[in-house]
Parts: sequence; C-alpha cells; structure tokens
Amino acid sequence: MSDEPTLRQELVTQGARLAASGLSQGTSGNLSARCGEGFLITPSGTPYEQITAEGIVLIDRDGQWPASQRPSSEWRFHRDIYLARPDALAIVHVHPPYATALAMCRKDIPPAHYMIAVGGGDSIRCAGYHTYGTQALSDAVVEALEGRLACLMANHGMIALGSSLAQAMWRAVEVENLARQYALALQIGTPVMLTDEEVTAVLEKFAHYGLMSRS
Repeated sequence: MSDEPTLRQELVTQGARLAASGLSQGTSGNLSARCGEGFLITPSGTPYEQITAEGIVLIDRDGQWPASQRPSSEWRFHRDIYLARPDALAIVHVHPPYATALAMCRKDIPPAHYMIAVGGGDSIRCAGYHTYGTQALSDAVVEALEGRLACLMANHGMIALGSSLAQAMWRAVEVENLARQYALALQIGTPVMLTDEEVTAVLEKFAHYGLMSRS
C-alpha cells in the first residue's frame, strides 16, 4: 500500500465518491486502509464532504487511537478483518439500497449471475445480525467473509474488501449492482442458478478481469 499521507488523501477522495456512487447517504458507512501495523479509518459522524486528511484516524492493532479523535463506531470489525485477512488492504462498508434490502431479508446472494465471482466465491453470504460496533458483529462479519471478498450484514448493509481502496470501491459497486439484479429477478420469477462448474470457470477467468486483478 501507499505511504500514510497518500492513504489519508485517498480515503478523503474515495469517501467523496460514496454519495455519487449510490453506495451511502449522509454520514452512513465507513472506509479504511491498512497502514503499517494498524489502519486508517474515516471519523465518526462526519459528512464525507467535510472529512479532511488530518481528520482520518489512525488505529493500532490493539484498537488504540489519539484521544483527540473519534473513529467510526464500526472500527472494531475493520481491525478484526485486517487481523484475520492479510490479503485485505482496504475495506468499504456501506448501506446501498438493494444490498441492504436483501440484508434486511437476511438473504445471501446466490450464483444467479456470473458476476457472483466478484465476491470471490459461489455466493455472497449475509452475516448474522448483531448491534453495530460490537464484538459479536465483528465475529459474525469475519466468519461470513471466510473465503470471500464481500458480504452482506443482516439488517445493516454490506462490506467489500480490496487490495486497494479503488478495488474495494469497485467491488462494492459491483455487489450492489448484483443485488439489484437479483432483487429484480426475484420479482419476475425464480432465478436459475449457475452450476458449481460454471462458477469455478468464471472464478478462474476473474483472476485477469479488470480491477479484480489489480493491486
């Protein structure tokens, strides 16, 4: 990953894209990037257009941060994901309409479209519900992300991982688009699922697909 000043500015830049992308509204959601032994995360309760590079919070692996700052209330699952997943260098947590609607119904996204591969497997799981900011929620999210690059969060939202902030943002957009397509298909009829062999073939091709292959 980049140096700390560059990461801080990238978090500001990508945060400013959230509303326009349709991924989040107001102050909802949060972004982070691995930085040394800890990570940088967006502050709590601050509109994205008001976040500055200096306002981004650095948290160490023990969950400590400067007393003068207040990180996102969801910092815990960011910390635990980084500890559990060495491959994760950036995390996007958002509340987009369709992914959140499926999460409110506690539905996984199954292999109804080949873009399921964007999540790194044959499904995008929905983590169990727990109060935001708690260790229980963090544990559920880490479990749902095992072998995956994205998950839904019951009655809450969505998480996407990446080897860069740009990749994590791209993945979040793709998961929301997939959720929208699946929700529409459910209104029309019963979506036909891809076979295990078909999903495996797509996963192999995705190693060289767009941002999926970039760090």
